[in-house]
Amino acid sequence: MRGTFYKGGQVSEALVSDRQQSEIPLLGGTANRGKVVRAGNTVRRPLRRTSPATHALLCHLTDIGFDGAPRFIGIDSQQREVLSYIPGTAVTPPYPDWALTDEALVSVAELLRAYHQAARTFDPTPYAWPSSPPEVYKGDLISHNDPNLDNVVFRAGKAVALIDFDLASPGCRLWDIACAARLWAPLRPACYISDVRCGRVLDRFRLFVDSYGLGNADRLRVVDAVAQNHDWCYDNVRNNAAHGHLAFSEYWNAAATERADRICQWYVENGPALQAALV
Repeated sequence: MRGTFYKGGQVSEALVSDRQQSEIPLLGGTANRGKVVRAGNTVRRPLRRTSPATHALLCHLTDIGFDGAPRFIGIDSQQREVLSYIPGTAVTPPYPDWALTDEALVSVAELLRAYHQAARTFDPTPYAWPSSPPEVYKGDLISHNDPNLDNVVFRAGKAVALIDFDLASPGCRLWDIACAARLWAPLRPACYISDVRCGRVLDRFRLFVDSYGLGNADRLRVVDAVAQNHDWCYDNVRNNAAHGHLAFSEYWNAAATERADRICQWYVENGPALQAALV
């Protein structure tokens, strides 16, 4: 088999063993549900129209020594992207207790800050990217845009890597912080939190923002960014469902619509409390 593989700052042709490695499906995610597998020390994933942009970003992160993201290795004979497998555990339901601790939350904020520091020197202009955040949140760097629980790899209770860069696009630090805080605090009504985080969302929101080290000027904007990020993410789900994506269609039903509306109203009602939590 012949595939295209990444070596030391460039992508070159390399022979791949004809011997088939067993493939183990990896859980988590919606867009590529059932299509992501582990083969040995690699992960194989479907290619997308914007894959070259993602690959360039991952190559940049490798070249500058950032180890908190997969390495892009190449394209296999089945036209799948080949990434390095990162040992550890992604947080999938039912959520383990260790993933819901304040220590885990702090480590996610620190990992996100380290990623932003690494990504700030990458030039995104030569590439076509997925849909970007709203214009006011564009232009600073390539934001991950989906730091959901199942897109963070942990070892020994500490976040060590971000995975699934499919939605990464020109954005900013604030956008990623808002998204991560929204999902990890989590910022939503108590009726949608059935674990130890219930009743502590304001404290965890403050802890995440403090642990990242967000400056005073952006702290005044982050609550609005949380609400806009919620709408942006649900718009992505709804649009994919409308275009016939099975997994998104299963998610986007009457219950999801009601949930989205209730959370949106919760942001309106609790905006002052969210702002006060960051003062």
